[in-house]
Amino acid sequence: MSPQEATIIAAARSWIGTPYRHQASLRGVGCDCLGLIRGVWRMVMGCEPEHPGAYRPDWAEAGGRERLLAAARRHLIPVDAPGPGRVLIFRWRDGLPAKHCAIATDTARMIHAHDGACVAEVALTGWWRRHLAASFAFPPPAPLVLCEEDIHR
Repeated sequence: MSPQEATIIAAARSWIGTPYRHQASLRGVGCDCLGLIRGVWRMVMGCEPEHPGAYRPDWAEAGGRERLLAAARRHLIPVDAPGPGRVLIFRWRDGLPAKHCAIATDTARMIHAHDGACVAEVALTGWWRRHLAASFAFPPPAPLVLCEEDIHR
C-alpha cells in the first residue's frame, strides 16, 4: 500500500460514525456518500475541484445522466478494480445512472455513507461487486492550497 493510499484510508476511517445527511459533508456532523468522498478529498488533496451544487435524493433517476461518473472521470484516475484507497462507484440497476460511491480499504472492504445509517466500513460482498460501475484512484498528491473558505475563517 502506498503512503497516499494509507492516508486516504485513514481519512475515510475518521468519518466512521458520521450520521447520514443528504448533501452534507461535515465529519462527525453528517454526510451522504458523495459528501464522504468530498470530505476525504479535502483532507487529503485540499480544496475541492468543483462543488456539486444542490441535488435531490432522486437526482439520478430524475435526470437520467451519468453525472457522478462524469465528475469522477474529470477528477480521478480510472482503474481496473477495487483496491486500497480507491473510489468505487455503484449503480443500483442496469439502465440507471450510477448514484452511490464509497472508498475501498482493501480488495474486500469499503467505507460508505448509506441512507438511514452512519458512515461504516463494510464487506465488499458479491452484491456490491455486481453493482460496481467503476473504480477510480485519487490523483497524485499536489501541494495543498488554501481554499477560499479557509482564508475567511
